[in-house]
Amino acid sequence: MKTFKIGGVHPEENKLSAGAGIEILPVPEKVCIPVSQSLGAPSKVVVEKGAIVKTGQLIARGEAFISSNVHSSVSGKVVKIDEVIDTSGYKRPAVFIDVAGDEWDEGIDRSKDIITEIKLTREEIIKKINEMGVVGLGGATFPSHVKLMVPDGKKAEHLLINGVECEPYLTSDHRLMLERGRELMIGIKILMKGLNVNQAWIGIERNKPDAIDHLRKLSSEFPGIEIVPLKVKYPQGGEKQLIKAVLNREVPSGKLPIEVGCVVNNVGTALAVYEAVQKNKPLIDRVVTVTGKSLKKPSNLLVRIGTSVNTLIEFAGGLPDDTGKVINGGPMMGRSLTSLDVPVNKGTSGILVMSEKESFRVPVSNCIRCARCIHVCPMGLEPVLLAQLSENQQYEMAEKERILDCMECGSCHFTCPAGRPLLDYLRLGKNKVGIIIRNRGKK
Repeated sequence: MKTFKIGGVHPEENKLSAGAGIEILPVPEKVCIPVSQSLGAPSKVVVEKGAIVKTGQLIARGEAFISSNVHSSVSGKVVKIDEVIDTSGYKRPAVFIDVAGDEWDEGIDRSKDIITEIKLTREEIIKKINEMGVVGLGGATFPSHVKLMVPDGKKAEHLLINGVECEPYLTSDHRLMLERGRELMIGIKILMKGLNVNQAWIGIERNKPDAIDHLRKLSSEFPGIEIVPLKVKYPQGGEKQLIKAVLNREVPSGKLPIEVGCVVNNVGTALAVYEAVQKNKPLIDRVVTVTGKSLKKPSNLLVRIGTSVNTLIEFAGGLPDDTGKVINGGPMMGRSLTSLDVPVNKGTSGILVMSEKESFRVPVSNCIRCARCIHVCPMGLEPVLLAQLSENQQYEMAEKERILDCMECGSCHFTCPAGRPLLDYLRLGKNKVGIIIRNRGKK
């Protein structure tokens, strides 16, 4: 059975909401929409306080090469432009809107008709995806139009679609594959045309047999798209791990997938591409898994961007009394939230409510040199060494030891018997090394 070769772990899956169909969360009374919702430069606000906006209207323009447009997810009045603490825990500029009705931009096709014919040219597809603010919905939020702009000297040969969803608890991609499969497949064909490739592969772990069967049946109508069942192993959804599992190609250290002729997109991104190109709909909502063992109603919700996390939790039954942490994302790669008032953004795939017992960290003790972290690292790194270098502020040495290759999957942290906060130090080290490299480039 296909999988990646190096490292990996098997945490409990806890897919509590796998059987919960996608529900539409009612439009909130107010939203707070951050203008930095992609990997890259923040977007520039193009509306003023007091402006009346429609659902789907541009409110912030991505002017840098790696940036993305941001659109209003609701109709109403812009009450202020201020900073908000987002899911990262940092303050970001945001547009605050009081909702009035739900009046959509006239150019958006809101019909339920599925449009199969792709009329736009390759160049028009890239332009439309850019205009509609589509970013990677697997978590990284890299602007999707940039992935289609293959650098000179490189050639895209294969499009890989990530339907793995290996992070425990999360099920939003699973439900999309089951409920929006046909639009998803058309979105993949659009991406294939945008890349000028003839072959696409959808990697899905075998713990989703219903999604595998459903998309296999649909694939007979879409030549060039193949479904690839994969062994259940975390973090199979990483770009480099998925490429290794499906095509047996290895992306060199410090390089991108295009180096081996591959481009990787998430299933949610493919659906957003369909809506952008075929329906002229900006990325103003997304499916979010709201889950946890103590939660009354684990759910998959279609949520307007800018809705507060607290609104999602209330819809799912309210915050349980035994709550220890609320995490943006899953338990392996997610980050604890400092407030429930933070807004959902384009990268919010899940909200996990963990009990005090589940979220309790064992007391940190001395490293016993067991090397488990090394054995499970899917990137072939030495997490214990990198963590020590970061702890001791030896960032130049950490760079030489390839800390930037770390994908922050948390496998090392998960398996450490000494409870060492390895992932915390790795994230700190990556951030510091990134700053050093950027400053080096300015000289």
